[in-house]
Parts: sequence; structure tokens; C-alpha cells
Amino acid sequence: MRRLRFHHFAWGVLAYNLLVILGGAFVRATFSGAGCGSHWPLCGGEVLPVFQSAEKVIEFSHRAASGLALLAVFALIVWSFRAYPAKHRVRMGASLSLLFLVTEALAGAGLVRFQWVNQDASVGRAIMMSIHLSITFLLLASLTLTAWWASGGSAIRIRGQGAVGWALLLALLGTLFLGASGAVTALGDTLFSGGTFAQNLQLDLSPTAHFLIRLRILHPMIAISVALYLILNAGLLSHLRPSDHVKRFSNWIVWTLVVQTGLGSMNVFLQAPIWLQITHLLAADVLWIALVLFVASAMAEDIVPVESQAPETPATPMKATWKSYVALTKPRVISLLLFTTITAMFIAAKGWPGFGLLMAVTVGGYMAAGAANTINMVLERDLDQRMKRTASRPTVTNLIPPANALVFGFCLGAGSFILLSLASNLLAALMALAGLVFYIIVYTMLLKRRTWQNIVIGGAAGSFPPLVGWAAVTNDLSPLAWWLFAIIFLWTPVHFWALALLIKDDYAKAGVPMLPVIHGDRATVIQISLYAVLTAVVSILPMVGRLGPVYLVAAVLLNALLLARSVQLLRFPDRPHAVSMYKYSMLYLALLFLIMAVDRSMVHL
Repeated sequence: MRRLRFHHFAWGVLAYNLLVILGGAFVRATFSGAGCGSHWPLCGGEVLPVFQSAEKVIEFSHRAASGLALLAVFALIVWSFRAYPAKHRVRMGASLSLLFLVTEALAGAGLVRFQWVNQDASVGRAIMMSIHLSITFLLLASLTLTAWWASGGSAIRIRGQGAVGWALLLALLGTLFLGASGAVTALGDTLFSGGTFAQNLQLDLSPTAHFLIRLRILHPMIAISVALYLILNAGLLSHLRPSDHVKRFSNWIVWTLVVQTGLGSMNVFLQAPIWLQITHLLAADVLWIALVLFVASAMAEDIVPVESQAPETPATPMKATWKSYVALTKPRVISLLLFTTITAMFIAAKGWPGFGLLMAVTVGGYMAAGAANTINMVLERDLDQRMKRTASRPTVTNLIPPANALVFGFCLGAGSFILLSLASNLLAALMALAGLVFYIIVYTMLLKRRTWQNIVIGGAAGSFPPLVGWAAVTNDLSPLAWWLFAIIFLWTPVHFWALALLIKDDYAKAGVPMLPVIHGDRATVIQISLYAVLTAVVSILPMVGRLGPVYLVAAVLLNALLLARSVQLLRFPDRPHAVSMYKYSMLYLALLFLIMAVDRSMVHL
């Protein structure tokens, strides 16, 4: 009974601290940080001050609420030591909560004592606010784990987590960094409010603007990057650590991210009113709590990792070589899409984009695509085992254990993001990460086993490479970049369904609902013809006036051949004509992008 009451008290302390944190944001947003002067912990040098201004009332109320939070956490520790044995995890969580609460209070005291409040726009204040927010998140994590463990949550197993452990650690660090950037952005919104959306955007992009203004433009980019990574983790861990708690908290993360994205967009367009800033912070806190519970559930002692379970196929006596790891990346599959990345760089630059940038984007793009393919092999081991075409893959034969493949895949993905961010820009890295997440979560996990439309919607994953190349050169995404995306998106069903006709028996054996398996060859060739027409239209009409005669003439010829092949396949839906369409579709896309690059480059010759 004592522990049951403690469980409720612990969640209550967490909820109360959330209110105190939101109160602190209200103090900052209303410029009330100097309401008690530079005195701390006293207010204006007095224990009970005379309230002569609203700012003093707000600041003193927040300090009083923080004092009650300290008493509540102290009671939490005393109760935990009475209710739980020595070295119990609940005791540890309560003790860490007190440590971080005291540290957070000292950070707040530093802001007051150094007068980094009200209208101060110094670097010191920005750094201290980032530190303060990080400590606040650590406090919430400690309180959350204390309540979770008191509610019967399992202990966390640190060792033996492999790539999953590192991936979750990166998720926690990334979210901490996102929160810190959000604190700085909120400071900029508070100090430099006013003006229209267009005026503020122009100011954000100005190289002469105050650093707090220029940093505001980075927060949305960081937020999208971290959100994509969190979605990747939520999806993967729901498969690799399939417990009810993991699935529940992964859904919590995804839906909170959706809400948080909406609130963030409203903040930008409405010029960050106080109520919206506080709501945005509340959503960030909820997201952090969900992530902490997700990590605790995924790394629980009583969960059996799927990726470490023995495969059905006996282990091979052979040792993996570097060629085995290269095979995980599916280099033949990557080559064509990597070619569209490179040619998109020439199209964006209207000529030579520079050797260093070209090499960095080529390597970074390959790493991102290779990471997606590697993780895909881990998730589809059961399908690959049943298909003749894929039965010899390293993850199926256990030449490379799934846990090792995951480490390799995560390293490739992280390396790609870092390389593209440093060598080009954050937008290019973000596009590469978006393609990776879309391929793994949307295509592999949500669509491939459920609907014959999998390749239509999932084909968007293969359409991201030209966006990566374009963004790397220009640091934006113009309409022409999105037309490149659309061409590949509509071309993908033509290409992939031609291949599906050739290996439909394999797909049927594996239980994958590809179009030829579900609706037959006739329906497939009709769909191929329809998408061939759409591809021809999108690759020609929108380009009139944007590209020169060289591209337009070549595009007409290439599309005439594509349509002719589709008509032949429609008349004769047999294997030779399917092979012909499959091979020509690859040549078609490569030549179309190559000629587009040549046409754009000729303008400056």
C-alpha cells in the first residue's frame, strides 16, 4: 500500500514540475525575470517583498512554486528510501531528481545574478538558457523514470544493446539539442518580436542581423531532422523490440511530433504569442517524457531483442569481408538513383558544381541510400528467406548477423548526415534523411506487406536523390527540383512493375502483395502504360520554357520509345517484352537526366 501511494505521488510530482517549468517560460516571455532585481534567493533583498509591480508578482510566484517543487522532490526521496530497499532503481531516480532540480535552480540563479534577463540579448544568456533547458529535461527524465519504475516498469539493461542502444542515445542527445535550440529561438522571438511574417523571414536570412535572429531559421531545420530520426527509431523499435509498451510510446512520440510540428508552424506565422510559446514548450516536454519512456521500454531487462534472436537459417562458417558489407548497401540498386543525384547537381549549378562538393554529395548520398538498404535487409529477413532472388543475402545466410548489420546501417546513416551537413548544407542532409526514413518506415514497414499500391506511394523514397543534389548546390528547392522529384515518382511504377512481372512467382511465394500477384499480368501492363503516359507528360510539358531545345527534342524521342515499349508490352504481356521494358526504363531515366544536365550547362558555355 505504501508503494502504491508512492506511485501516485511520483506522477503528481512530475506533473507539478511541468507546471513550474511552464511558469518559468511565462516569466521569460513577459520580461519579468528582473522582477526581484539581481537578488537570489531573496526577492529584492526581502523574504516576503512588497509587491509594487506585476513583474515582481510573477517572478516571486515562480520562485515560490520552485521552492515547493524542491520540497516535493525532497519528500519523494525520503519516501523512496522508506518504501524501497537499498540500491533500488526508484531510490536512484529520486536522488537524481533532487540533483537536477538543485542544479536547475542554480542555473536560474545564474541568469538572475548576471542580469541575463528582460531585454538582455547577450551570448552568455543564450548559452545559459540552453544549459538551463537541458538540465530541465534531465530533471523531467529523472522524475519520469522514478514514477515509471514505481509503477512496475522494468530496470534498464545497458549492456548488450548494440546499435539500438547507440541509436537511442543519439535520439536522446538529438532531442536535448533540439530543446536547447528551441530555448534560444524562443529568446529571439521574445526579444525581437513584431513585424510581418515576410519581414521577419527576410530579417532571419540577413547576414547582418543579430545572431539570435539568424539562429531562428535553424530551429525548424533542426526540428525536422530530429523528428525524422525519432520517427525512424519509433518505427524500427516497434519491430525490433515488439512489446506493448514500446508500441504505445512509439505512437505517443509520432502523434506528439505531429502536434508539435503544427504548433511550431503556428508560432512562426503568428509571431510567437505568449500562450503559443508556452503550449509549444508543453508539447516539447511531453515529447521528451514519451521518448524517455520509449527508451526505458525498449531497453528493459525483460524484453528479448528480435535482432539478436537466432535466425532460422544455420550460421555459415564463412567470415564476412568488406564485400559482404558492400552487398548490404545494394550498390546496383543505388547506382541509378545516385546518378540522378549527380546530374541534379549539374542541373542546379548550370554547369560544374565543384569537385569537392561533387565528391562529398556522391559519398554522402551513397551512404544514405546504403543505410536504407541495409536496414531494409534486417527488417525483411523473413521475406528474403522465401525468395530465390534474395535467399543468398548476407543477413539471410547469417554471414553478417542482423545486429552487426544494424550497427553498419546506423553508422552509414549518421555518417551521411554529418558529411552532407558539413560539406554542403543542412537542407541536403535533411533531404537524404527524409528519403531514408520514408523508405524504411513508409515503404518497408507500412506498405510493402499490406497493399499493391506499395511501390506507387513508396516510390517517393527513390525520388529524394535529385532533391539532395539540388539542395547541396543551391541550399533551396526550386520548382524545377520538385519536377525532377515528380519524374522519378511517376517513372518508378513503370520500372518496378516491369521487374515484378519477371519475379511475380517469388513475390507470391513470399506473400508480398505486388500488383501482378494480386491482379494479374493484364492489370499490371495497363498500369505500366498509364504511368508511362504520366511520366512522358511530366517530363516534357512543365519543362517548356525552363529548358532548351536540346532537352525537349531528346525528351520527346525518349518518351516516344517509352510509350512504344509500353504499347508492345500491352499487346504482348510476356517475359521478353517485360525484360525489354525493364532494361529500357533504366536507360530512359539515365539519359533523360543526363541530357537535362547537358542542356542546362550549355546555357553558360
